[in-house]
Amino acid sequence: MNKFRFLGLSLLTGLTLASCGTTKKTVATTKTATPSIETPQPLPQKFKTVYKDKDLKNWQHTNPFDSHMPGMSTEKAYQELLKDKPADTVIVAVVDAGMDINHPDLKPIIWTNKGEIPNNGIDDDHNGYVDDVHGWNFLGSKDGKMAGPEQLEVTRIVVKYRPLWKDKTIAEIAPEDQPMFEMYQRAEKDLAKRLEHLQALRARFNRVMTMAQNAEKTLKEALKTDQLTEQAVKDLKSTDPSVLQAKEMYLGGLNTKALEGFKNYVEAQEKYNLNINFNGRIQGDNPDDFNDRNYGNNNVIPPKADELHATHVAGIIAQLRHNGIGGDGVADHVLIMPIRAVPDGDEYDKDVALAFRYAVDNGAKVINTSFGKYYSPHKDWVWDAIKYAADHDVLIVNAAGNDGKDMDQFGSKMSYPNDGDVQGQEITDNFLNVGAIGPNFGADMVAPFSNYGKETVDIFSPGQKIYATVPFGKYKFLQGTSMASPDVAGVAALIRSRYPNLSASEVKHIIMDSGLSPQILVIKPQEDDYKGEPQLVPFNSLSKSGKMVNVYNAILLADQISKSKK
Repeated sequence: MNKFRFLGLSLLTGLTLASCGTTKKTVATTKTATPSIETPQPLPQKFKTVYKDKDLKNWQHTNPFDSHMPGMSTEKAYQELLKDKPADTVIVAVVDAGMDINHPDLKPIIWTNKGEIPNNGIDDDHNGYVDDVHGWNFLGSKDGKMAGPEQLEVTRIVVKYRPLWKDKTIAEIAPEDQPMFEMYQRAEKDLAKRLEHLQALRARFNRVMTMAQNAEKTLKEALKTDQLTEQAVKDLKSTDPSVLQAKEMYLGGLNTKALEGFKNYVEAQEKYNLNINFNGRIQGDNPDDFNDRNYGNNNVIPPKADELHATHVAGIIAQLRHNGIGGDGVADHVLIMPIRAVPDGDEYDKDVALAFRYAVDNGAKVINTSFGKYYSPHKDWVWDAIKYAADHDVLIVNAAGNDGKDMDQFGSKMSYPNDGDVQGQEITDNFLNVGAIGPNFGADMVAPFSNYGKETVDIFSPGQKIYATVPFGKYKFLQGTSMASPDVAGVAALIRSRYPNLSASEVKHIIMDSGLSPQILVIKPQEDDYKGEPQLVPFNSLSKSGKMVNVYNAILLADQISKSKK
């Protein structure tokens, strides 16, 4: 993840709504008259840029013309446009890791399969899944076992094809196998690069951990204690330079507790993700046989607290609003369908494709996909599932990715799942790709880690400092395009609940066409190996719409388009 120094005053010159003309697309949709929306007054050039956490718990819902944060105007929409409007209940599927369906802010809104009798060992509704009362777990076996960490897809490709193709050239490969051979060759180079980087990370971690341990030893001696607390270190008075330096390091985050996450990441990469000798697939199926589907179980709950991703995503979409605890979700009148298919490592294409089909077959109208990878050996299975969702009028909202990549550089830069890998051509019109922004208006508004692309990323939404549910009954600030995507999934569900006559494609383009387009220069995200100076680019050059999501305008536009269809 790249991080840049804050550049001072914003280069914001104003915030306007771009004209609501239809965004260019490759799949034909119903043509409707697009009404104009009144443009508010520009924002001032000077604004608050430093916030405390208490100011940010629901910043994504603020109106930017009042808060001077790039929020979505969610509260304004509820107060002025949605107060007395009738609503249907919309099912939103969250394809992700395990979800805490018993969290107090989520339990009342978890989808229940009414056609299934709990725990009777019978597929009562004949949908192919036994006792799927609250969704399905594709990361388990029929006998109840739960999968753990997984390899990355790059590792799996090397493991599978190295014995066959290690020393071969493309001239020795059958024509029908050449695309996979080229993917294998790329994977070999990529894996070697990742392992080299991991070795450097391990050396760096060891150095930093030694520094932290020595600093803590110094502090313990100064405090005459075996246990350090932050408050005790803060209160420590000393004139000894070594003690003062140790104190600064500890309070600045260079301590063994803070380094635990770094340690876990490095060890997971070494033991599982990049280890060619590890195989985490315990489901008992053949992941290369799409018709081998008799696997999984109904346990969608995470086994430990650090499997928090899905719970956070669900909370962003629909954690209970204004109940006095935690944050507020985007959408009301929503049921969350948990589908566990994303491990600690890369997801299997087969699991993703089956998860999409499960969501569609069981009534979801929106699917959130806050995951991704850069190799997809069975992308056709996933594309077929995306088309299946399109045929059943289901919108898929996808996280663009967190590697600072220009997604318009097709080929090795492509992230999966996606809606096609030919530039300018979408396989369907029900797939919405979302980048992330943070709470500051100005040069640093776009999250430095967010992927972007004028052809491939559709829109941006809040994805930094997002406060939402985590296991078990807790809340946390997290960041990523994984947090930006459920913001938009919530907006889609909000629209579909109030305007059920609008199609998935229409909802997609309403969200894109109604967004706000800040007329500012922003720091362009860069990949980790970028060595140059920060580059300033127009915000509207980073996505297809050139905009950030705005709920208020989306509801206005949805209302007018819905009425025009009656």
